[in-house]
Amino acid sequence: MMTTDIIQKVNERIEDQTELFASLSEQVWSYAELSFAEQKSADLLIKAFVKKGFSIEKDLAGLRTSFVASYGSGEPVIAILGEYDALAGLSQKKDSAVHDPIIQNGSGHGCGHNLLGVGSLAAAFSVKDYIAQHHLAGTIRFYGCPAEERGNGKAYMAREGCFKDVDAAFSWHPGSVNVVRQTSSNAVIEARFSFDGVSAHAAALPELGRSALDAVELMNVGANYLREHMPDKARIHYAVTDTGGSSPNVVPSHAEVRYLVRSPKPGDVRTLFERVIDVAHGAALMTETKMSYKIEGGCHNLIPNTALHQVMLGYMKNIGVPEISKRDLEFIQAIYDSLGENEKKHALSQLNQDQKAVIASKPIEDWIIPLPEKDTFMEGSTDVSDVSWNVPTAQCMTATWAFGTVPHTWQVVAQGTQSYALNAALFAGKTIACTVIQTLTDSELLAKAKQEFKERLSGKKYNCLIPEEITPPGR
Repeated sequence: MMTTDIIQKVNERIEDQTELFASLSEQVWSYAELSFAEQKSADLLIKAFVKKGFSIEKDLAGLRTSFVASYGSGEPVIAILGEYDALAGLSQKKDSAVHDPIIQNGSGHGCGHNLLGVGSLAAAFSVKDYIAQHHLAGTIRFYGCPAEERGNGKAYMAREGCFKDVDAAFSWHPGSVNVVRQTSSNAVIEARFSFDGVSAHAAALPELGRSALDAVELMNVGANYLREHMPDKARIHYAVTDTGGSSPNVVPSHAEVRYLVRSPKPGDVRTLFERVIDVAHGAALMTETKMSYKIEGGCHNLIPNTALHQVMLGYMKNIGVPEISKRDLEFIQAIYDSLGENEKKHALSQLNQDQKAVIASKPIEDWIIPLPEKDTFMEGSTDVSDVSWNVPTAQCMTATWAFGTVPHTWQVVAQGTQSYALNAALFAGKTIACTVIQTLTDSELLAKAKQEFKERLSGKKYNCLIPEEITPPGR
């Protein structure tokens, strides 16, 4: 098949089912379920796959809200990754360009995973139709992946070998740009540190108390001094999750703090995490408290694949960025106006003069960023990385949000059901579907991608950063 023929058939199949995809996306948006608890979202997508003729396997790697939907037989086996978890504290009404929670402190899709899951589903549906119509050998799998926001569901899945027979994997993510993600990222370890001391009356008998909260504070101070002596691209973040009470007249006997430790390579992040543990031991020693910790998540650095990304970019360009309606543009402008000046300034600093002129009249990116000559670097982390250590993996991003929109904000949630956001999600779905079809039918492309994958790993083996004894919540 010629590239134009693939595009035409994929376009037709996805456009014919736009109403279904819109309904699924909005339902997942309304559920707004947190990591490891996305039961209604998973069940909704599973029902859609069953109706489409896919076979279903549930409960992968002990994750109650994971599943894989499969169609076809034989090799190659191609995976499409989908997510559907939301974020705490980001409840927001749709169609509102002012902060207006549906439920105070409720959850919301602040990273657009309702769009991510359905955009990937659209791709899988389209590939299924193509395989059936052309009687192709090969298997398409949609992996329903829980807990990307917190818990690293794909890392558990990779640890348990869920991708061991996959030949290539594809994903995408909502954003404010149209780009193929030729990037590496930080590896990360997430852990909870607990301190236990002795309670006492803070005024009458303070000498008898051993403050767990003091230990947490001293650990944080030590971690902040550690920043001077770690690699430039490494990161340490923390949040005190248990202060030990609200009364200043009681010495807290228990306190907890959660840490994210990041560094560009898995070995580096393990080394830095050991140093953070030493800091925690020091805080416990200074306060005569007892310290314990538990790793609650972790993922590797991302391994891009240029061979697949070049094909993906070609399809993005040929399909073309979706058009924006007048109504959509009005809402996009309202969202852009709601952003802080610092956010706008930072976003504009990434553009050239011609691009700034476009944004001045239409604050959403309508161009596709070229593939960089060298891999770029993302300071954050993603559990797609663990898939990329096991199989050649390619990703793209499409402009589902107004220019300058910051992830994990109410503005993302507000845009989650807009027609332009869905169109951008389906743009990603079309791009993935076309790339998957070519990968299924072009043995030379797949061989090239696998050779690059082998060269990039240079003999390094995948060793999950989540210890074997750690099981997903609820197990």
